[in-house]
Amino acid sequence: MSAVEEAGYLPGPFAGLAGRQVVVHRAWGETVAVALPVLDEAQARSLCAHIRARARDTLRGMETARIVAAIDRASACLLDRTHPSRRKAEALLPVVTGYDPETVRLGLTRYLKTFRRPQLLRFLAEDFSDPGVLDGFRPAVKGGFVRARGPDLLLHVWAGNVPALPLWSLVAGLLVKAGSIGKLASAEPLTAGWFAQAVAEADPELGECLAMTWWKGGEGGVEATFLEAADCVMAYGGDATLSALRARVPVSTRFLPHGHRIGFAMIGREALDSRRAAAAAQAAAQDVVRYEQQGCYAPQMLFVERGGPVAPDEFARHLAHALAALAARHPRRHLDPGEGAAIAAWRSGHEMRALDDAGTVLLGDPEDSWSVVHLDAPVPLSPSGLNRTVAVVAVDDLAEVPALVAPHRAYLQSAGLAAAPARLFSLAEDLAAAGVTRIAALGRMTAPEAGWHHDGRFSLLDLVTVTEIEASAEAAADDVAPYAE
Repeated sequence: MSAVEEAGYLPGPFAGLAGRQVVVHRAWGETVAVALPVLDEAQARSLCAHIRARARDTLRGMETARIVAAIDRASACLLDRTHPSRRKAEALLPVVTGYDPETVRLGLTRYLKTFRRPQLLRFLAEDFSDPGVLDGFRPAVKGGFVRARGPDLLLHVWAGNVPALPLWSLVAGLLVKAGSIGKLASAEPLTAGWFAQAVAEADPELGECLAMTWWKGGEGGVEATFLEAADCVMAYGGDATLSALRARVPVSTRFLPHGHRIGFAMIGREALDSRRAAAAAQAAAQDVVRYEQQGCYAPQMLFVERGGPVAPDEFARHLAHALAALAARHPRRHLDPGEGAAIAAWRSGHEMRALDDAGTVLLGDPEDSWSVVHLDAPVPLSPSGLNRTVAVVAVDDLAEVPALVAPHRAYLQSAGLAAAPARLFSLAEDLAAAGVTRIAALGRMTAPEAGWHHDGRFSLLDLVTVTEIEASAEAAADDVAPYAE
């Protein structure tokens, strides 16, 4: 076992004061021990007061451009493969998360590019017609002036199913000038601390407004201290975890949960000629393999339209071939017993279906790291076994699909779509009505654009409180000015 890697980040007055909870990770024949920083209730209370004070006294007065520059420099550090933090990320994250090294390397680069200056400016412009409202009062279209302020203390509760997932909400908090405390996920506790340290090195005053620590959830004590101190809680995780957390958040505290989602894709007959079908299957396979369908945007079912030169069953074989090829380049991570059982149950269900339905064909052996099932009749959207298990469903017309996915409205988010321009917007209208909030190209489902609307909401607007100076107040001020007649 190598030396213990210290996770998290605490600002100056708290550095070195935290206790340690050591968690051991094993994968790919290696072992990594990670020390999670742990605070007692008094330290947690003091940390909350420190972050809140720094947010009010320092962060509020920073120009947004300065914050963007610091995030940009931090991202550049972690994009640089010679930087110590990036070298540690490439060496340690495959062992901590179980994902293969090349998947981690490519995924980190793709994700971190989202937080460079041009993308951050798009991030701001997507939610604010005038991002200057974060720096002071700006003219409102209706008259008067308006200003947006983030919370003094934003608490992030992160999941660890995808490497570097915390960076999205952490960057969002920084952009709205919120003091941030993050609860590290024990499954991936490293990236948030590395990024926070890089931000602190880029701008030490900004670093005083951040903290990344850990506590055991659901046990009161330290968690209750953080929940009671926060102005806003942004949380990621399974539905049961989020429901339990919601019950512990004070009723007056803004709660922004991001829970379980199911993704799917649609391939039109115009994308199924001999040239395009294999490319579409390869792109879909990339979305399936990337992080083993653990992200909320990965496809679990593909609806394939009949009537093209390549039939749905042949497309399923193309997909199986693409998954088999990717398995050699990107080995599947080791599965725990529960994950293995989920795949076995999914396969068993389709094997039983195939006994009565000749149109159901299961591709891939149980020993393979992937499974594809072809269903020759339309069926409603349903979850797969995850970890490279996917269903290909034949439909006569893609217009049938919105009704097949609508029962899962509460869990819909991302849909991949390969269809001609003439059908793109009509299908998008029907998907939106069914509850889909993001439509992407195949191969891009697991790589959202900068500024995307997570779960159909605003990444930045949902965090801020708006103060208005109405035109009447401006006019009344004129009435008592020294120059008033």
